[in-house]
Amino acid sequence: PARVFDSQPIPGAYLGASIGIFRCPHEMCPQMPLTKIECDRAACPPGKAYLRLSDEKGMYLEVTAAGGKYWRMKYRHGGKESRLALGVYPTVSLAQARKARDQARDALAAGNDPAQIKRDAKLIRAMSDAKTFEKVARQWWEHWKGPKSPRHADYVIRRLEADVFPALGARPAASITAPQLLAMAKAIEARGAVDIAKRSLQTCGQIMRFAVAHGLIERNPAADVRPSDALKPRTKENYARLDAKEMPELLRKIEAYQGSAYTRLAMKLMALTFVRTGELIGARWAEFDLAAAEWRIPAARMKMRTPHIVPLAPQAVEVLQALATVSGGRALLFPGERDHEKPMSNNTILAALKRMGYAGRMTGHGFRGVASTVLHEQGYPPHVIELQLAHQERNAIAAAYHHATYLKGRRAMMTAWADYLDKLRKGADVIELPQRAA
Repeated sequence: PARVFDSQPIPGAYLGASIGIFRCPHEMCPQMPLTKIECDRAACPPGKAYLRLSDEKGMYLEVTAAGGKYWRMKYRHGGKESRLALGVYPTVSLAQARKARDQARDALAAGNDPAQIKRDAKLIRAMSDAKTFEKVARQWWEHWKGPKSPRHADYVIRRLEADVFPALGARPAASITAPQLLAMAKAIEARGAVDIAKRSLQTCGQIMRFAVAHGLIERNPAADVRPSDALKPRTKENYARLDAKEMPELLRKIEAYQGSAYTRLAMKLMALTFVRTGELIGARWAEFDLAAAEWRIPAARMKMRTPHIVPLAPQAVEVLQALATVSGGRALLFPGERDHEKPMSNNTILAALKRMGYAGRMTGHGFRGVASTVLHEQGYPPHVIELQLAHQERNAIAAAYHHATYLKGRRAMMTAWADYLDKLRKGADVIELPQRAA
């Protein structure tokens, strides 16, 4: 039976009896399907550019003079003869080539051109590969930021650059899966920044919806994962807090507070350092180095059980100096009213805020929330803010290094925060006057 067909005749038997392939002079001679051994042994005759071994249903194996073996399928569509590439042997086996051929014949039966289908699929893949997640995210950000405040828009892109792009940015947007989004969020959650993890997952959902709407991907994988389903639940603490626009009045009321000097100075220091209430009221003078403008809180007093450094702005140092004049040499900064060996009550600051008219509207912990919101909006790096808030859950080995991480940037941020509070309290910009020469 004939296996070889070519546009030019090949005289005589050219492959020999070892394969048993000869040119048959009868074009209507029945064809037998190829076998694997025939595909393995096939070689192009000397002096020929290629050899074509027919299989069945229009498929054949083309063997080049260089030794390459390519699956092809000859077909007619719209009255025109065409050829379809089905792969390279042996990467694409005989069985796989036949399966691809059958799929192409099904497309033909449906009235479609299989070669055009293949070209379209290749174009779509190329477009998808060119649209990495980072490129799509930046397109979304340019579209989304229009009505947003510059500070908030800048914060969002900084968060993407810090946490999302390193994990997903180089991947084609169309290839992103729900487990990959979850892994990104889990990595952020692992360092203790649960709120950032949730916001990042939500932002990715917005980006993917944008990609679907603009035909860049077919579906949104973020729709399969909700933050509440994917991330660890935290005990929710509903700390009341004011909006930033209400802070000027509060700061002025604190300044004019007629109660205990300890309480007034405690509220001022809390606003300037935004530490937790327990960390503030348990503070001891031995933890402070006013010359270095640092407050070093030992691990035993920290929620995360790791040491924490609070850079002190000049305004905070001034509060501490005022506090030193009334402390009477006691070890505690804020001793209890009845027992000076114990710190003031947790409710002292809360009660003072209530007397000033902020019952149910502001708590000591609320200063942390206001500071976090404002500093994020002002564009400070999220990791610097999270470190200063002492949100990171770190092991004992990492703690020795990380408690002083980014200290220079944190010091600048805390000074800027204190200046910002001064501006709010005074109702005007704080302008440093130039010093006169002596």
